[in-house]
Amino acid sequence: MSLGEALEDLQQLTERLRRECPWDREQTVRTIVPHTVEEAYEVADAANADDDAKLADELGDLLFQVYFLTLLLAERGGPGLEDVARSIHDKLVRRHPHVFGDVEAETAGRVRENWERIKVREDDALFAGISRSLPALVFARKVQQRSAGIGFEYEDAAGALGDLEEEVAELRAAAPGRAFEELGDVLFAAVNTGRKLGVDPELALRQATSRFVERVETAERLAADDGREFAALRLDEQDRYFDRAKEAQ
Repeated sequence: MSLGEALEDLQQLTERLRRECPWDREQTVRTIVPHTVEEAYEVADAANADDDAKLADELGDLLFQVYFLTLLLAERGGPGLEDVARSIHDKLVRRHPHVFGDVEAETAGRVRENWERIKVREDDALFAGISRSLPALVFARKVQQRSAGIGFEYEDAAGALGDLEEEVAELRAAAPGRAFEELGDVLFAAVNTGRKLGVDPELALRQATSRFVERVETAERLAADDGREFAALRLDEQDRYFDRAKEAQ
């Protein structure tokens, strides 16, 4: 089966489900979007786990979300799947002048800089089009990328890291009533440092959190092997089991 035939089959299946499935008939753009977000996170988890089979499966789920949402959009007089596909095709051509034009970009960093500059020119305002409902780390990174598109950023990772260290120092010295703002500054600076180092903060934090969960669970098992309940131990004893768990990993 060709790619075109497979995509056409999926489109026909989507339309049939919309007509014949009671659940699908009741859905609107707003009721479907939470499922779309969930599928996107599952794609990210599979990619982060380097599980190709799982990633392919989750990409299929996400692809169906695109087809279904586009069908709902077309039903209320909006662009159809062909229009959506043509729009993203033209946008990608427009934002890759180093491929389809005469702009030079020899590194991924320069490609990103050109991309952000083009987005700034296309939008009415510097931060237009950045959703305020994004996860906070993603929102911060996108805002920083847009600022970088007009050259408003540190020249290198050392500058961003220095800013992070200053923000941590301010948090240490902050009065209780200022902790909220100062912690926000630390997190924003940490996202910026990660961006300059080429590290996605959302994925990095997810991996760090998963690693912590695995180590605590391992520490609990190690304590249980010694006939002890991890939760009932003193902190110094918990730390020793936690250190053993890190060594085991």
